[in-house]
Amino acid sequence: MEWDLIITIGAIAVLLVLSAFFSGSETALTAASRARIHQLEKQGNRNAIIAARLMQTRERLIGSLLVGNNLVNILASALATSALIRVMGEAAVVYATIIMTALVLIFAEVLPKTLAILRPEGFAVAVAPAVGVVITIFAPVTSTVNQIVRLILRLFGLRADAGQVYSAREEIRGAVDLQHAEGGLHKAERDRLGALLDLAEIDVSDVMVHRTRIRFLNGDDPPDKIVEEVLASPYTRLPMWRGQSDNIVGVLHAKDLLRAVQAAKGDMSKLDIGSIAVEPWFIPDTTSLQDQLNAFLKRKMHFALVVDEYGEVMGLVTLEDILEEIVGEIEDEYDVGVEGVTPQADGSVLVDGSVTIRDLNRALDWSLPDDEATTAAGLVIHEAQMIPDTNQAFTFHGVRFEVAERERNRVTRLRLSKVPDAEEA
Repeated sequence: MEWDLIITIGAIAVLLVLSAFFSGSETALTAASRARIHQLEKQGNRNAIIAARLMQTRERLIGSLLVGNNLVNILASALATSALIRVMGEAAVVYATIIMTALVLIFAEVLPKTLAILRPEGFAVAVAPAVGVVITIFAPVTSTVNQIVRLILRLFGLRADAGQVYSAREEIRGAVDLQHAEGGLHKAERDRLGALLDLAEIDVSDVMVHRTRIRFLNGDDPPDKIVEEVLASPYTRLPMWRGQSDNIVGVLHAKDLLRAVQAAKGDMSKLDIGSIAVEPWFIPDTTSLQDQLNAFLKRKMHFALVVDEYGEVMGLVTLEDILEEIVGEIEDEYDVGVEGVTPQADGSVLVDGSVTIRDLNRALDWSLPDDEATTAAGLVIHEAQMIPDTNQAFTFHGVRFEVAERERNRVTRLRLSKVPDAEEA
């Protein structure tokens, strides 16, 4: 009898170890980072290759581990109850329940899962071969259980494979935001990674230089005047028109002009400006920044003119504009590194009406919507459904917008300040 009791206790101990293995393996293989496992896989780690394959079939993985875990837990409880009944009689059922609950909870659930959470990738790689064997053994049982579960869900109008699918960008964005919230990433790093993910969702019209701010050249002017204008301009590429301002005939590069002046030995009358300028590149305003970045790299060009659906020139976009959308403007000694955004001593911010909402959100860490409007002034006009007067103020999205300056129908400057939720309500 004593040997039977010792063997039973030993069997219970083995079953608890198996239960701990199943619990820890489930936690590790579901919590492990697929990206880190992939890195180990690329380094030739055989166990990581197995772990990656197991993580791709999570339904089978979790089903097999749950079957094994429940099997050993129930068997351990049955053995413990049987052994105690022989020693203590019918009252042993209560004691067996209390003892096994404590043992399973501490040694087969909390302890292994805590260890797995602390080092999920290492734990997952270590147990992957053994888990692969378990899945193979329990494959028939797991398949049967999964089919039964699917049938039950169908009775309630649910489908097991109808879960929400997240894109890779959404998954990365969530990880970036989580790391920033936990202090793992600085705001500037979060903004750059977020901007890189946003390239496919932003059109060139959102970042282009508007035509009212473009410095054009008149191709009908004398060559010497054109040379003077190019020298006086801070830009190296200038669009050129002839006849009327909408007739863009070329883009003049300052370096090409300099070579032509040298070839003509300084004689401006010999310059043929039309032959120096390169053919303009027109792109639709609905082109995404990601597509345009790829096009710039493919064509080895840095400059394009943006046109609307009617073919009218709306503005221009350069490779530098797209890169600055990712890395942001170069900051100086001021806290806010966006042109047209000036913090005030009272906590408010003076903002030019032409400042884009994306730049404003990035500079001030706000979350103003940019779906219906691109600029700060456009957002005020859209929300107010009118062109506001000077000193008129509105409050929406948790921000107070006060019109500081207006020129004709254009809101040129705003004063912005955060307001409490109660005041907004």
